[in-house]
Amino acid sequence: MSILTINCGSSSLKASLFLTDGSRRNFRYAHISDDKTHSLQQAFNNLLNDLGTDKPTLVGHRFVHGGEITDAARVIDDSECKRLNSLIHLAPLHLPSNLLGLDVCRKLFNVPQIACFDTAFHASMPALAKRLPIPNELGLRRFGFHGLNYAYIAKTLPGIIGETAYSKVIVAHLGSGASLCLMENLQSIDTTMGYTPAGGITMGTRSGDLDPGVMVELAKRYSPEQLGDIVFHKMGLLALSNGESAEMQDLLASQSEHARFAVEYFCQQVRGAIGALAAKAGGVDALVFTAGIGEHSAEIRQQICAPLAFMGFSLDAALNQAHAEQIQQAASKPILIIPADEEIMMRNLCLNAIE
Repeated sequence: MSILTINCGSSSLKASLFLTDGSRRNFRYAHISDDKTHSLQQAFNNLLNDLGTDKPTLVGHRFVHGGEITDAARVIDDSECKRLNSLIHLAPLHLPSNLLGLDVCRKLFNVPQIACFDTAFHASMPALAKRLPIPNELGLRRFGFHGLNYAYIAKTLPGIIGETAYSKVIVAHLGSGASLCLMENLQSIDTTMGYTPAGGITMGTRSGDLDPGVMVELAKRYSPEQLGDIVFHKMGLLALSNGESAEMQDLLASQSEHARFAVEYFCQQVRGAIGALAAKAGGVDALVFTAGIGEHSAEIRQQICAPLAFMGFSLDAALNQAHAEQIQQAASKPILIIPADEEIMMRNLCLNAIE
């Protein structure tokens, strides 16, 4: 079976084709304009051209939010498509792109389409992690995100650090969207993101957690639509750098005071999240960096880990600069870099969904 995985993000289209001979082809297309529908259609035109004679017999789609369901993947029929459309308010930065990609693929490829959910990995979280301190009848809870990559990390870890993988591990998924996950026995116990992908630590254009009073005050000044745009597109590193950039690589290259402040703020937030998760677990045995910033920025990893010696974590400077798989000093607890691979998890979930 030839499986095409589709990840329609807010700024790009990523795809991987897993062929029947075991080979894999990867594709990435940046959006070319602010008109997302036009950009996405152009990206799919390019994908179709680049695929050539290779055509999928199954298409898997990353969906950032799966709602209340705990299924890791589902075949998308008309009923499921309607349900997914009803969830847009839960992830307005991501789900419209996810659904646009689904719509285009249903027209291009007359094959089964499978939804793979980022929230499903966190279904194992206990009630203490899922519950929000608000009236239960409001029906809102913490979901957690980046689950496809966390699931990949959980699958990969035992082959790298053996039995330690089953103990207390904190995974830092650091990209334009960022979160951390506490795992025990390779399952999610807690995570920094909550009801939507806007919560947790500071991100590229998202603030992360805020004093609820700030949101009450902003709600007085802006309409719901305006406030939603601010929350998902105008906060985070972009705001902290006074509008200079939401991209970490740009901020690291900049000499401006605002850029340096944004970088330091981000690293402090990640350190604080590591400390909080470790306190909840009663300690931590390994630390994993993944996703764009986590994989590629030695400077960010160094800034995050520098004060963590009291927890037993010490970076090896040379290994960190080389982006080695394990970057700790000899006497340190494991510190790893594991490149994100949501696509291989999507492939596996697609196969399971049609069995």
